[in-house]
Amino acid sequence: MASQNIAEVLEKLRLRTNQSQEVKLDESEEEKQYDCPKCQDQLGYIQGEWPNEVWIRCSCIEWRRAQRLMKSSEITEEFKKLGFKNFNTKGKPQVIQDAYDCALEYFQEFDAIKCQRQNSIALLGQPGAGKTHLLTAVANNLINRLHVPVLYFPYVEGFNDLKDDFDKLEEKVERMKKVDVLFIDDLFKPTGRERKPRATEWQIEQMYAVVNNRYLNHMPIMVSSELTVDELCNVDEALGTRIYQMCKDFTVVIKGDRKILNHRLED
Repeated sequence: MASQNIAEVLEKLRLRTNQSQEVKLDESEEEKQYDCPKCQDQLGYIQGEWPNEVWIRCSCIEWRRAQRLMKSSEITEEFKKLGFKNFNTKGKPQVIQDAYDCALEYFQEFDAIKCQRQNSIALLGQPGAGKTHLLTAVANNLINRLHVPVLYFPYVEGFNDLKDDFDKLEEKVERMKKVDVLFIDDLFKPTGRERKPRATEWQIEQMYAVVNNRYLNHMPIMVSSELTVDELCNVDEALGTRIYQMCKDFTVVIKGDRKILNHRLED
């Protein structure tokens, strides 16, 4: 009789403990915030109902892929906000509208041209005209809508970082050669009153190695620069002509009155 009472007491304690654990589990599940409530962050898959219990793809899996691509793109948080919808063409000269149309058409045609010789885009000329905005809009859409890997390389800052840490050089150059789309921003950015292109022999050598590799393998680039095609060729003809040939079908050179074209000079 005594042993039976002890067994009953132990069973009641076990049940009470299990109930307590279930309550705590429920509370922790309610408190936890999931990126995706459907699969509860289970790597983009949902377990089906019994008795089949087959794992199926969650609708968030493409979003997660885009997030990973965006993180590896090295596009800054501020630049992630740039798109076609928030680019202003109202009251702007026709050449600004031409640059917008060129960038949008490039994105729309990307899947059809990505393996061709002319599979790249260059927006050149006047600083402050929105070249970086438009190409970043292309990059953001390629990543988020087509899930195409893009690597952003700001010419001046990028080479300053590599100069300060040569251990990164080989790894970074390899990434620039192999990524699906390479976005080179402010190539050979001019400096000083004479607007002399910023291009050391070492920088030209590295850029040529990257662009030539992509040229030979028909891999797209996106280029913004304050220099025209002729000026790029004056810096290095082999490099400039490759960029021209790759971007030939999608090139806009923005030239004119800086007070009208440079949005930073607006009142």
